[in-house]
Amino acid sequence: MPGLLHRLIATQPRPIERDTIRLELQPGREIDIQRVRDPRAKRIKLSVDERGARLTLPMRASLVSGDRFLREHRQWLSLQLAKYASDDSAAPLRRDQTASLLLRGEELPLSWTEGRYARLERQERGLVFAAPARASEASLRRALREFYEAEARADIGQWMPRYLPSLPRAPTRLRLKVMSSQWGSLSPDGSLALDLALVLGRPSAFEYVLVHELCHLLHADHSRNFWREVEARFPAWRDERTYFHAHGRKLKSSLRTLLGD
Repeated sequence: MPGLLHRLIATQPRPIERDTIRLELQPGREIDIQRVRDPRAKRIKLSVDERGARLTLPMRASLVSGDRFLREHRQWLSLQLAKYASDDSAAPLRRDQTASLLLRGEELPLSWTEGRYARLERQERGLVFAAPARASEASLRRALREFYEAEARADIGQWMPRYLPSLPRAPTRLRLKVMSSQWGSLSPDGSLALDLALVLGRPSAFEYVLVHELCHLLHADHSRNFWREVEARFPAWRDERTYFHAHGRKLKSSLRTLLGD
């Protein structure tokens, strides 16, 4: 029994360990870096997204080797952080100050008015945000998120029936979430997740991501057969991939800034 217990404990996956370290990027400027020790990692990796810098270490890597890797890539890190800073053109949501919001690739005018509860609606003249005078920032952000989710679900409801007849089954569940790097995912049980930031971009790009994930119901990988299915349903997918390369970072950054995530 002790031997069996020892083997069971040994086969349990080790948890991911996280902490925060500081790096002097240049004289007088220090930044926080999330350090992650991941059992699945095979090499030391440095990445930057809208949330900041992240250093990933395999379990076998020493902290000294991680520090050395950071120092060697200090210039690259500085350039990447500068790119994100320049792309982050959105400002946080502020009552009576935010004058427009991004939706489906357009900046729509936004007006503010008194209301019994926080809600955002689209009207002929643009967007109208109604809220009590003492509404908290959290309630305003929550109303904004609910608006974006409703708009995204409306788009998906319009597109989905077009593609379901040629698929073996429908997704079992749909979730809209703020995603760090991916635009969508399909789990083995058929649950579909899409990045809420998609509703900020042009509709054709959003539709492409939906088609891409639906085609994973046919092929779980990215084989030639998979791309053949995407091509048959959405021939202009390459244009949308180019769009994401050019504007994807800004879309994700804008949503996180607006929602305070």
